[in-house]
Parts: sequence; C-alpha cells; structure tokens
Amino acid sequence: MKKISLLGATGSIGTQTVDILLNHREQFSLAAMSVGKNIPLARKIIADLSPELVSTMKKEDAELLQSEFPHTSFTYGDNGITEVAVYEKSDILVNGVMGSVGLQPTLHAIEAKKSIALANKETLVTAGHLVMSAAKKHGVDILPVDSEHSAIFQALQGENRKNIERIILTASGGSFRDRTREELQHVTVEEALNHPNWSMGAKITIDSASMMNKGLEVIEAHWLFDLPYEKIDVLLHKESVIHSMVEFHDSSIIAQLGSPDMRVPIQYALTYPDRIPLSARQRLNLAEIGKLHFQEMDMDRFRCLKYAFEAGKAGGSFPTVLNAANEAAVAAFLKGRITFLQIEDFVEQALDRHSMIMNPSLSEIEEIDRETRNFVLSLI
Repeated sequence: MKKISLLGATGSIGTQTVDILLNHREQFSLAAMSVGKNIPLARKIIADLSPELVSTMKKEDAELLQSEFPHTSFTYGDNGITEVAVYEKSDILVNGVMGSVGLQPTLHAIEAKKSIALANKETLVTAGHLVMSAAKKHGVDILPVDSEHSAIFQALQGENRKNIERIILTASGGSFRDRTREELQHVTVEEALNHPNWSMGAKITIDSASMMNKGLEVIEAHWLFDLPYEKIDVLLHKESVIHSMVEFHDSSIIAQLGSPDMRVPIQYALTYPDRIPLSARQRLNLAEIGKLHFQEMDMDRFRCLKYAFEAGKAGGSFPTVLNAANEAAVAAFLKGRITFLQIEDFVEQALDRHSMIMNPSLSEIEEIDRETRNFVLSLI
C-alpha cells in the first residue's frame, strides 16, 4: 500500500486526490495532510481517511480538531506544512497548495527522499534550478500533476529524449478566449471565474483567463523536461481534448487525449509507472465531439503569456518576479481592487524595474518575492 502526504487537502487538487484515495482504499492510504480554512471539509476527510498527522493554518483550528479526533496528531502553520511534507511514514508527497507557500515543503520532502507529485506550479517557476538540482542529488522523482505536463510525461514514456523536436502545450483560452482586448476593459470577477471547460480554484481560473497559467506552465515545462524555451510551443485548443503533444525530429507527433478530469493526471502520478481503473465522470467520445480546433497564440492579445516566455528566457530571478507580481495582482482583482487588465500591467511594471540575480539562493528568492509583492501593493 502506498502512503500519501497531501498538501492542500481541501483545495481543488486536494479534494480530487481524496476522491481517488476513497475509491482505492486497497492501494492508497492518507498518512498526513495539510488543510486551509475549510475546517468542516477537513473534519470530513479526517473521519473518512483517518490520517495520522494533520496540519492547519491556525493554532486554534488544530486545537479544536485535536479535541474531536484524539487519535490523530495535529500541528499548524508553516512548520506544520513541512512536517506533513516530510512525514516519515509517507512514500509520496502530493503538493496541491496554491502559490509560493509550496516551495519550502517540497525542498524538505526532496531532502527526505519522498517522491513528489507536483501540482504547485510556483515551486518550479520560482526556484526550478534549486528543486531540480535537489531532486537529482537525492534521486527523487518529480511527477507532474498538471494535465498538460502529465500529457507530455505520458507521451515520452519509452522515448529517447534526444529525439524531441518540440513540446506543444495546449491552452483552452480561458473564460475570455473569444473576447477582444477592448471587451476586457470592464469584465467582472464572476465572468473571469466562469471557465468553459475545467472546474478549478479561483486563482488558477483567473490565471487561465489571463493566460498567465499557461505562461507558468511553459516555465515549469522547461524545468521538468530540461528543454530550451525555443522547443516549447503553446497552441490554442478550445475543446481541451488534447492535453498536450510531443513532436519528434522524424516529424511524428504523439498526443495524450482525454476528457477534462484532473483525477486522471493525479492518479497517474500516484500509480506511475502502472495504471489502475478510474471511474470516469465522462469518457472521451471523439465521434460525439466531431471536430477539434487549433490556432496559434496571439502574444499581443495574451500578454501574460508573452511576459512569461520573456521572463523564462531571461532566467535567473525574473520568473520569481513574474510569479510574485501575478499572485499579488490576482489577489487584488479577486477582491475587486483592480481591473482584469491591470493584472498584466502590474506584472509588466514589476519585471521592468527588476535587476536580475542569475542563480538566486532560496533566501534571495524569498526576499525578491516579498519585495515584488510589496511593490505591486504600492501600485494599487
């Protein structure tokens, strides 16, 4: 039986991971988990899966749950998340938290020689050089959970990496894919959160609408597959049926297809290199779909994607600035403090003022992250 540590158990990735564990109790157990503010859902997960260790954001929540579940150990805060990540009885860490908070626990889990099922983009975006170097040093697998990276990972099984011509990440286009920039001037938070294909958390849904999500995935792909940015392309594909593709230098293209269900890449990361059955909510029926559509990305229309490519190619500390500025701006948009298009404006301003550090240390990354967030807040 494989024992799981799960960061962000009450979030979008977390709840779908829990669904997999509940349906495959004979193969998986939940050894440890961290939760955020949704204590009622945390309580249900504890009752259903009996984790041995649980971390909460607040001390008072840990104390409350401890009184209700005396046979479970509770901790809290940043140290608590790390305790969950390195829990000695776990075999694999599923990192499903949002934002840069996922970086430190991942590095500690790698040092503890845990396999990493990574759904937290920011870990590789902000510190890809540190994470991949540590994974190589400790012989740890980094298994992608994003549907696009999982698709590429699956397409590369049995293939020689030297034969790769390019990888092609597909993008749904998000909530506003059919709108012009002029039509984006006064869009609302509610409109931005209405994704046409996927059910995701608020922050990632906004990132999908701005195309920053795809930009972060480009940087993530660079680190996961050790490819230069010149070999990474993005293609608009509204149906979200082809999750991504690999083109080889003999002109063959291998694609991974499926219905938009995040449990598929999560489960594949948990079972790799094997596969087990999944009760699909909707199996792919190509005859019913009939047609698939593709078009090139317009970098002037989707400026966040352009900024991500530029930050990635520049390297060093620029991706950290990109991510921190975007997180701060998206949080402000979700609170109604700025407009949708100001997200990209603030990201651009943060990148323009930054002086690059080529190989930033972890402490430098954390300082750049804080400084960038403060700068964006000063603009609001």
